[in-house]
Amino acid sequence: MIQGSRQLLKHHSGFSRKQPEVPKGHVAVYVGEAQVQRKRFVVPISYLNHPSFAVLLNHAEEEFGFNHPMGGLTIPCKEDAFITLTSELHTCSMHQR
Repeated sequence: MIQGSRQLLKHHSGFSRKQPEVPKGHVAVYVGEAQVQRKRFVVPISYLNHPSFAVLLNHAEEEFGFNHPMGGLTIPCKEDAFITLTSELHTCSMHQR
C-alpha cells in the first residue's frame, strides 16, 4: 500500500531549480522536519479539504506563516507520517467512487 502511495504522490527528491511541472488538479508540497531532509510530493488538490490534511496545514501555518522556506507549501512532519495519511486519503477516495 505504501509503495503504491509513493507512486500516487509522485515523489520527487532533490530541490533543483527546475522541478517537474505539477499536473492540473494537483499541488506540490515539501515534507520533512528539517530543511535538508525535505522531499517534494505532488498530491491531488482534493486532499487539502480533508480534515486530517488540514491538521498538517495548520502546523505549517504555525511554523512558517506565509513565508515557506522552500518557496512552496512546506509541511513540517515526518515523511512516513505524511505517506501514511495520504495513503489513507487515497483509499478513502477510491471507496467513494
